[in-house]
Amino acid sequence: MVLGVSPDDTSAHCRFKEKYGLPYTLVADTDHAVAEAYGVWAEKRMFAHKYWGNLRITFVIDREGSVARVFEKVKPEGHAAEVAEAVRKIAG
Repeated sequence: MVLGVSPDDTSAHCRFKEKYGLPYTLVADTDHAVAEAYGVWAEKRMFAHKYWGNLRITFVIDREGSVARVFEKVKPEGHAAEVAEAVRKIAG
């Protein structure tokens, strides 16, 4: 199962999912509870501007609910294949 989590609301998720034809579930974490629990809600910086947002990190969770792999500083290019390979290795 693949879940995408961001602080955007459900209407923004619907537009994003439709625009990119995403086949997986997007979770609206508007109160940042999930992001804070996983330690990804952080102060970010773009140029001289500081703001709070989610770090781009992918967590692979095994069948027992444990974090089996963490991908930090995710870049979209090639990431899906990298995650799929990790899942195959974990699933055996």
